Amino acid sequence: MENPKCSYETHKSKPAKLWHFLAHEDSWQSFLVDAVFVILIGKFLVMPGLGLILHTDYPLVAVVSSSMDHHGKDFSQWWFENGKWYEDRGITIQQFEVFYKHNGFSKGDAFAVIGVKPGNVKIGDVLIYQVQGYPDPIIHRVIAINQDGTFQTKGDANYGQISFETSVSPAQIQGKAVLFGPWLGWVKVLATDLTKFFLQ
Repeated sequence: MENPKCSYETHKSKPAKLWHFLAHEDSWQSFLVDAVFVILIGKFLVMPGLGLILHTDYPLVAVVSSSMDHHGKDFSQWWFENGKWYEDRGITIQQFEVFYKHNGFSKGDAFAVIGVKPGNVKIGDVLIYQVQGYPDPIIHRVIAINQDGTFQTKGDANYGQISFETSVSPAQIQGKAVLFGPWLGWVKVLATDLTKFFLQ
């Protein structure tokens, strides 16, 4: 409940009135303006600041597809159905079991990302990289390192590689996933889906 001694009208200066409106007023207009401020501060201050600290343009990413989703299967069942593809490429079950997020992850999850030098990328890492024509970064697992220094990736849930995954250059790489946040990416996923719906 608003203190009658401290209302919008009692403030003399414009900055004080603005602060009262943002911090104390209980209205949908104030809520909407607060929400816009939070989004702008996150986009133009928090994210660039994190990017500077973590050495990447994408310090936080949301998973916007199901290409890494094991769909609730335990690892042994998933490997029984998918393992031959990896074994044919020299990756054993014992190796895969120690890969980061070896049980996959789902649409709507999120990751903190840290910049990584090409020489520090290893098979099993979950890379975040850009592909021309794709609005969102790709979040897939490294499954091979080519002799020319490029990388091969694959989504755990995909039957095979997409054409652009056979040669990912170091210049495309934004970093690797290091910290997992289940469901934290749903805000972006829903916003993206709504935007696509209204643009159709």
